[in-house]
Parts: sequence; structure tokens; C-alpha cells
Amino acid sequence: MLSSPRQPLLACLCLLISVDAIAAEDEANVLAPVTVEGSAENAAAETPIELQREQALTPGAVTLLDTQTLNERNVVSIGDMLRYVPGIWTATGATGDATFLSSRGSNLDATNFDGNGVKLMIDGLPVTAADGNNHNSFIDPMAARYAVIARGANALTYGASTLGGAIDFISPTARNTNNQISLSGGSHGTVQSRITGGVVAGDKDALVTVEQRSYDGYREHQEQQRGSVYANTGWQISDTVENRFYFFYTDNDQELAGSLTRAQFDEDPYQAGENNERGNFLKNVETWRVANRTRWQLSDTSNLVVGVSFEDQSLYHPIVENPFFSLLIDNDQTTFGTTVRFDKQMGNHDLLLGLNYGQTWVKGGNYTHSGGIRDALTTKVDNKADNLEIFVMDRWHFAERWTLVYGAQAVTGSREVDNVNVSSGAQRNPNDTYESFNPRLGVIYQVADRSELFANVSKLYEAPTLYELEDEVQANNDTLDAMQGVVGEVGTRGVAPFGQDNEWNWEVAVYYAQIEDEILSVEKPGAPGTSQVTNVEDTIHAGVEALFGASFALGDGQHRIEPLLSLTYNDFTFDNDPVYGDNQLPVAPEFFIKGEVMYRHANGFFAGPTFDIVDDRFADFENSYEVDGYELVGLRTGVTRDTWEVYLEGRNLTDEAYVANLTVRNDANINDALLQAGEPRSVFAGIRFDF
Repeated sequence: MLSSPRQPLLACLCLLISVDAIAAEDEANVLAPVTVEGSAENAAAETPIELQREQALTPGAVTLLDTQTLNERNVVSIGDMLRYVPGIWTATGATGDATFLSSRGSNLDATNFDGNGVKLMIDGLPVTAADGNNHNSFIDPMAARYAVIARGANALTYGASTLGGAIDFISPTARNTNNQISLSGGSHGTVQSRITGGVVAGDKDALVTVEQRSYDGYREHQEQQRGSVYANTGWQISDTVENRFYFFYTDNDQELAGSLTRAQFDEDPYQAGENNERGNFLKNVETWRVANRTRWQLSDTSNLVVGVSFEDQSLYHPIVENPFFSLLIDNDQTTFGTTVRFDKQMGNHDLLLGLNYGQTWVKGGNYTHSGGIRDALTTKVDNKADNLEIFVMDRWHFAERWTLVYGAQAVTGSREVDNVNVSSGAQRNPNDTYESFNPRLGVIYQVADRSELFANVSKLYEAPTLYELEDEVQANNDTLDAMQGVVGEVGTRGVAPFGQDNEWNWEVAVYYAQIEDEILSVEKPGAPGTSQVTNVEDTIHAGVEALFGASFALGDGQHRIEPLLSLTYNDFTFDNDPVYGDNQLPVAPEFFIKGEVMYRHANGFFAGPTFDIVDDRFADFENSYEVDGYELVGLRTGVTRDTWEVYLEGRNLTDEAYVANLTVRNDANINDALLQAGEPRSVFAGIRFDF
């Protein structure tokens, strides 16, 4: 631990001094993006050049996603959106649209409800709280125009200090989005509607989207009602300055179906948990967010972006009720964030200097309850956290086709939990300051105009969340240590012709990380919904991530076949642990494969099968409770035209009963309620009109 936050800051700034001044100006090499939907050729024309450029200058796994392609299927959650992004394990089933999210082995424990390990952002500004938790966060994937998924240490481009990386959701504007109406619905009482309208008037523009979702659920006690408003307005102040204001509001009420024992799952996988319906477990979140972002083009070779955001979340969350204990969380979480990014091209050097700062306050209390109705206050909660990330990178084109990428991040942040027991007056006040300096070194070799090889070695670092500090079980009243490690990664991405009128694209990454002090938690025996957290000395996170897509012409070119295949292999284990040996970490399967094969006609018609193959998983650290893998088959079809689109999608056509999500224990047994069922056979349809 560093003695002063000034030391890592000075080390970062020293990297700038080391840059050679080269008079000749070099254009940055830009690859066509490797996308997870459709052909790269079509996406290249639609994806902003700056996103392509950032991907091409990153010596590691970064996926670009154009959300226009999501209109061809039923998308209600981040899990649906990230379906074909390798390295990202998602699972649904807990609520209507909540998604368990793990990137490169993040969040594989009983405190998975805090959603740590991946920094979520909208337009480069944080949605994730300053302590790293995503507990109350909701992002509507259809409210984004693009998404950038930077896995692991490759999120240094955004300054993120997380194990799993970062995802930046980029908002549409009236300048790149048509006015449109969409309606979708289908199985399990699903009805979702959305209307978007915008106007462009000279140097000003504005866009507003209103959406509504109603869902009965495929399990008992899984109903959801959600309404949201998204808006932004922009002002091109001058040829070199643009300002944009953002507003977001959502009211999301969801019932929690809970987990089942193996016997209950075998009897009826779609029943609610034993206490969930009786206790009326809910997760109701009301959120509003405002943000502002200004971009200055300082010169032909330099840009400055400054942004601020403010978000308030109100949570009403009855979650535990049994004969011995009940818990209802009622609090407000407020987060302020700011970001500064400066880009400068200096000859063969492409510099990036940035700063992220965030503060989060959580005020409220824990209550007893009966049937979801709040009762007595048991614990007053007044927690707070802040986090400062300063990062600098140089992308040096030191020779033809070669780019050296080097940089570092300085992190300093504080966490303070202040919980007061109302009846006894006893106070729990774990608090600490976390600091780290995280260097990164990588190289990119451009094989051809649209393909490259890359490699990097980077330091990983992530401090604990407030939820983890609340549940810690460290000895001698010590607070949790931050988890940190070193990761090495090699890979390739690109687009290339394949015979006449054919093209294929690929994205492959292989990584190996050694982690120290990984923060893991297990559920307390006899107290479902509560957990205890500690540091584990050594773990290994390694894997292979691969995405392959192609577009093959048939006959006269009016017909095409477009396969898409996403493959992930995970090796997440303890490393010679005194208790768990070399056991596999729970939750994430060793491998999973997702794909589709689409036929497309020049008139816009498309049709084809989809498939999922998922390996077995463990539900405990002892590796004594194994959850079976599964295979799913689906089918989707539709027509896409310039001003309208319609789709029909069938999922899990064989109606397989499978476990989508699970709860972690230290040493689980067959009577533990751990299993949450995935979606049974389902059919959805949707239509969109531009106007």
C-alpha cells in the first residue's frame, strides 16, 4: 500500500515526460470493428470512427456492439444484449430483467447481488457506484445506440479499476436515430412498448424515449412493472465545442422468485422459493439521473472531454423472512461522478490522459418486515465511499505496422461503513483507504489493413464494495484488503475476405491472471440472503475467448448465409489454498458456446436457428454440489426494411428445464435452496416503425 496518493500520480505524469517529440504527424491506423452482430462490413459504416480507433489501439479484448442489430430479436436485459460477447457469463431468472454478470471470473460468490467486478458507464460517465457495486443499477440495452465491452485490464482506456473490465453504453441522439415506435410481446405475459421522438434545429437537437414493460414471469412470484424516460439534448456551441445534457428516470418494481432445493426444482422448477411468496420478497428501485458532457476539439490532433453525472436510487427490498430473522432494506443511494479525458496525437504518439472521480452515499436502514410490509427499524445505515482513478497511456507507432502501448493508472479511494444497531446502540464502523499504482505494457502488430495481433501484461486491482465491508469476517477487526494481480493476454482480431463476395471476422483472446487476496463470500448457514466475506490468498483466472462470424454469398448474391459463433473457456481456480486446494471457483461453467446460423435475402428476410451449449458448474467452494449443464435450441425469423422491421423468435424449443442462476455456499448439500430455473419454451414477436 502506498504511503501517499501523490506518488502514483507523479509516476503517471512521468510517462508523459518520456514521450519523444516527433515533428511528423502520423495518422492512427484504424481497423474495421469486430462486431457481435451482422457483418463487419455493414457495421463499419455505422460505428463511429472514434470507437473503431480505440478498439484498434487496445492491445487486448474489446468488443463493439451496434444496438441497431438488436431489433431482430427479443432483448430486455443486459444478458440478452451481451449474448454473443465472449468472456462474459450472464444469467437471468431472479427477476424480470435483472442479470447476473461476470467478466473473466468476477463476482463468483454469495455477494453476487452487489454486481461488482465490471464498471458500467453511460456516455463515459459512471452508473456503477463509487465503491464498485451495481446492486441497484438498471441499464435498458435498447436505450443505447452503441456499447463498448472492454474486458479485464483492457478497461484502462476508461480508467476502470476492476477485475472484469468495463462496459460503456453510448446514448443515441436525434442526429443518429430515427423517430420510431416499437412494440413487442409474447410468452409469460410479456408486453413492452417504446416510442422515440427527436428534433434537429440547426445547432441544437433533442431526443426523448418513453418505454413501458409489463411481465408476469415464467415462475411464480416473478411479476414486473417498469416505466422509463430517457432524454438528451445537444448544442453545437461552435465548430469545435459540443455540449450535451442527459436525463434518465425509471420506476422498476419486481417480485423475487428466489432459489429452490434440488427436490423442489425436480418437482416444479418454476415454483417460487419457500419463503419468497409468503414473505413477498421484492426489489423495487426508483432511479433518476442527470448528466452533462462537453467535448472540445482543441486542434486537429487534440480533444478534451469533461463530464459530470448525478444519480439517486431509492431501494425498497424485503429479502429475508424466516422464524428467526427478517430483513427489509430501505435506503437511498446517491452517486456523483465526473470524468476528464484528454487525447493528443504527437507525431507517432497517441496520448490519452484521464481522470475519474466518484462519491457515493447510502442512507437509510434495515428493518424487520412481515409479508413485505416494513416494520421496526433495526439498523441505521450511513455508508459512504469515494474513488479517484487517474490514468495515462501512450500508443506509440514506433515502426511500420507496430504500436507499443504503455501506461499506468493510479487509484485512491475510501470506504466507510457506519451501521448502528437501534436496540443496543452498538456501532459497526469498518473503514479503510485503498491505493494502488497499476502499470500496463502492450504491443499491437497490424497484419493487414483490417487485422492485427496483440499482447499485453497488466496489473489488476479492485477494492472492496461497501456491501463486502458490511459482511466481512476478518480477524482482529482488520478490514478487507483490495484484490490485485497480474494478467498476461495475447490475441488477434480482424476482418478478411474469404473467396469471392465472402467475408469472415474474428476476435480471439487468451489470458492468464494470478490474483492475490480475491474477495469471496459464502452464504451464512441458516440465514439465506446474508453472507460473510473474506480475502482468499491466491486464485487463478485464465481463459480463452473467441468470436467468429462470416457472410457467405449464395448464387447471384441475393442470398447469404451468416453464421456467428461465440466460445468461452474458463479456468477459475483456487491456487494451492490451505482449505480448498486447487478447487474450481463456483457459478461460472468451464465452457459455454452460443451461436446462430442466419439465412438472409436481399429483400430483408432472415431466418435461422440459435443454440446454447453450457458446461456443468459448481454451487460451492468445496466442489461437492454440481449443477448440470444444458443445451438449448431456438429459432428466429423476420424482415428488415429501411423504415420498418418485424421479428418472431422462439427460445428453448425443446422445453428443457435447466438451472440459469445459482446461490453459492461453502459446502452445499442437497437440501440447500440454491437453484433458479431458466426460461422454458417461449415465443416472442416484435415490430418497429420509423417515422
